[in-house]
Amino acid sequence: MYTHRLYRWEAALLMAFAILLTIGMWASVTQSALADEVLRLHVVANSDSDADQAVKLQVRDAILSAATPYLDGVQGQAEAQQALEPHLNELAQAGAQVLSEAGMDYPITVSIQDVWFPTREYTDFALPAGTYRSLQVILGDGVGHNWWCVVYPPLCVGSVSEESVETSASGVLSEDQISLISGQDGEYVLRFKVLEWWDSLVQKFQG
Repeated sequence: MYTHRLYRWEAALLMAFAILLTIGMWASVTQSALADEVLRLHVVANSDSDADQAVKLQVRDAILSAATPYLDGVQGQAEAQQALEPHLNELAQAGAQVLSEAGMDYPITVSIQDVWFPTREYTDFALPAGTYRSLQVILGDGVGHNWWCVVYPPLCVGSVSEESVETSASGVLSEDQISLISGQDGEYVLRFKVLEWWDSLVQKFQG
């Protein structure tokens, strides 16, 4: 009797693991497809002091303002990256001017690189954990709290609502992807947590 119960527990555990494995693989594929379509903006403050955190947001605004004209009419993440790469120094200069006017004497670096992000929420949409191509802005020592959004499609200009997410992402993301990041399917929090678990599990095996 004990052996029979043990077998049932083992079967149940194997089934649960198989379900989690299937969901994890689905979530990983979903995140990878989403990452291929978006270009994130990531601004990391010099420190967590009030002054550094405040100037971080001012730099964000300056870089968004400088970058937006170059992204007009681009189609796809690759085009967005190609449009911005020749102007990274200009974007850095826009941020440096803000720092100078605020009396900050630390440097700013602007680059485009692949960055791993945990699950992050921004107003009315969220992105699952994973590696994304990012317009990376580091202020000074870059050890303060960061600010992020999506520069392409343009989801970080002004107040983002579900309606504006649909409008801004239309033609770039699929309906399923828009539904996922805006939470319209009602299950995105659970799915993102599964993806974060799966991603950490993969990293442990790889590391």
